[in-house]
Amino acid sequence: MKAIVITRPGDASVLELQERSTSQPASGQVLIRVRAAGVNRSDIHQRQGGYGSDPSGQIPGLEVAGIIEACGPNVSRWQTGNVVCALISGGGYAEYVAVDERHCLPVPPDLTFAEAASLPETVLTVWSTVFQWGHLTSGENLLVHGGSSGIGVTAIQLAKAFGANAYATAGSDEKCAFCEQIGAVKCVNYKSSDFEQALADAKINVVLDMVGGDYTPKNLRLLAMDGRLMFINSMQGAKSQIHIPTLMQKRITLSGSMLKPRGADFKAALVTDVEKQVWPLLTDGRLKPVVYRRLPLSEAAQAQQLMASSEHIGKIILELP
Repeated sequence: MKAIVITRPGDASVLELQERSTSQPASGQVLIRVRAAGVNRSDIHQRQGGYGSDPSGQIPGLEVAGIIEACGPNVSRWQTGNVVCALISGGGYAEYVAVDERHCLPVPPDLTFAEAASLPETVLTVWSTVFQWGHLTSGENLLVHGGSSGIGVTAIQLAKAFGANAYATAGSDEKCAFCEQIGAVKCVNYKSSDFEQALADAKINVVLDMVGGDYTPKNLRLLAMDGRLMFINSMQGAKSQIHIPTLMQKRITLSGSMLKPRGADFKAALVTDVEKQVWPLLTDGRLKPVVYRRLPLSEAAQAQQLMASSEHIGKIILELP
């Protein structure tokens, strides 16, 4: 099979299209013929060697959509020919990938492969972090930093669908307008305004932050009593100043999570909950995939460079014929 391989740690030029042997599904796995794969910042971090190990020889990619080509022993739900999208722990930039059958979701009939591939990583991350762990409930206020990212557009739509009020930050007026178009009450252009001042009266209950750095003290000051600050990245700095009396006075919960290293059973339970709670929103239109650009698999380097530029709104997808 054809696959994009990380030849050594480095910039996007280290990604190379190679021939690899096709994996065979083990017990409880299905083999997916990949038609589309999502691009995520985690892929870039992996390529750079950011997870503490040499990525040479690895195939990136955490989410795919395609058609089940074969089923391994003890597969109970899926059959050859089923159209699915799936969360995977790596290997998505390839023509085939073997996946735990419990990590697959059915693709709604009206979605394209590209749209379906844009969903698993973002929806599962937002659901686990904002709703399961952050306990966002109807009537509460959510602040999403990076509102125009794949995570951001998902969080805004899900917050609105479940009766919460979404606020966001983004890096241009165009991105802010899009965030408000899909349901944000207000989106602040952080390049031209101080988001803390602009949202001073919002009484934020949950913050979903992928920025870190000097955003942290501002987030803490914005949070209401019993607020929850949830980290999923630290793009602008891993170290932050935390004013402990503020945590104590407001009873703030400070936490974070990474989905990629979680165990197979956790991911299976999460997929089951998402299919029950979130998947119906794709049918009634309350959750709509946002695909910014589709590129062929051979242009994976360009796709990652585009993601690193932060020009996109929504997801960047690699397509396979």
